[in-house]
Amino acid sequence: MKNVKNYLSENKDRFLNEIIELLKIPSVSADPAFSQDVLDAAEMVKSRLEDAGCDVVEIHETAGYPIVYGEKIINPDLPTVLVYGHYDVQPAEPLELWTSPPYEPVIKKTDKHPEGAIFARGACDDKGQMYMHVKALELMVKTDQLPCNVKFMIEGEEEVGSNNLSIYVAENKEKLVNDVILISDTGMIANDVPSITTGLRGLSYVEVEVTGPNRDLHSGLYGGAVANPINILTKMIASLHDENNHITIPGFYDKVEELSADERAEMAKAPFSIEKYQEALDIESVYGEKGYSTNERNSIRPTLDVNGIWGGYIGEGAKTVIASKAYAKISMRLVPNQDWREITELFKTHFEAIAPKGVKVVVKPHHGGQGYVTPIDTTAYQAASKAYETTFGKKPIPQRSGGSIPIVSLFEKELKSKTILMGFGLDSDAIHSPNEHFGVWNYFKGIETIPYFYEYFTEMTKK
Repeated sequence: MKNVKNYLSENKDRFLNEIIELLKIPSVSADPAFSQDVLDAAEMVKSRLEDAGCDVVEIHETAGYPIVYGEKIINPDLPTVLVYGHYDVQPAEPLELWTSPPYEPVIKKTDKHPEGAIFARGACDDKGQMYMHVKALELMVKTDQLPCNVKFMIEGEEEVGSNNLSIYVAENKEKLVNDVILISDTGMIANDVPSITTGLRGLSYVEVEVTGPNRDLHSGLYGGAVANPINILTKMIASLHDENNHITIPGFYDKVEELSADERAEMAKAPFSIEKYQEALDIESVYGEKGYSTNERNSIRPTLDVNGIWGGYIGEGAKTVIASKAYAKISMRLVPNQDWREITELFKTHFEAIAPKGVKVVVKPHHGGQGYVTPIDTTAYQAASKAYETTFGKKPIPQRSGGSIPIVSLFEKELKSKTILMGFGLDSDAIHSPNEHFGVWNYFKGIETIPYFYEYFTEMTKK
């Protein structure tokens, strides 16, 4: 790869302006109020793929939001890389916690990003990282250095479960045929400690509803005489963990993969400061399952967390009421071998069983996905490792992530392809949270590194 840094330097301002324009679109797939914005984002991605050099770019309609497909086929006999990403984003609420409006991107310096970071919803997850691949293609095409074929599949429903993507993939296997799938929707340990994600947790996401009396009641006249759904719900949720923070759902751990002592020792070699971790989160102590380190708890162990809980009166002032209903949204991060549908059913059976008389419980499954582990002895992993080593000056550390990308296991099942996860974000980039951001340095480092993956993967595949 020649002139990579020169091309980046010459086009730096344009590359920044383009991602900022994409980040201005509030493409929130979870909220119908933003449906036109999601469609607008798809159109912009289509236009940018055309500008970058794709010979074919198509918008494929689905029952939900469209999938943007693009391709640059230079020789059918050469390897083909399929790039996956998503243009939809998480809701920005609570808006009052943002230091700048979530859809008015600004570049601000931080301790982790002294050269500046782009603050906006979707900056890191996943518009900024997805767009690195668009610009990497442009770089390779404009400098006449694209060594293989490339296809893009950019969807608009990742943040709501990718339900229609599975249908699209199943119906377009021939169009999507590839030698490896490349995704940047993960992170790395630090800017001076590159890493490649080799494992993802699965996900089961449910909503629960607890109903007591047929209407809201006066807490003086009825308090103590009928079941309060909010009180009941909080007790039920509290019972889902024991004193060791072990999940109490029967059968939950039956298929959990237990890593060997050697594997856990390898994981422990990754640089980590518990003091800095606590300081960054402004907490006095970490918390989690007994017998596991912090990095193990958030990567190789399953979890159960309440993501939202509500019911009753939450307005200004007081209203002495026993609510008729109480609700909670609960997510379970799963490890390889745990089937998300099976875990969802186990949760439903258990949660309904522990409900006391006097209330009715409804468990509504939302979405989920399987966990994934990619081996580090594949050609694709070795090519990615060499690409990082070329641009970072050191070999990346293989690392399992606590996050979930449910469609990765789907890709392997339907397309028979392995996935390489080349993430360039940091844990501190506040994805899914107020003040999400993505380092300017990281953005350009990704654009610089990705072309080397293409080069090395093509060379190694030919051998």
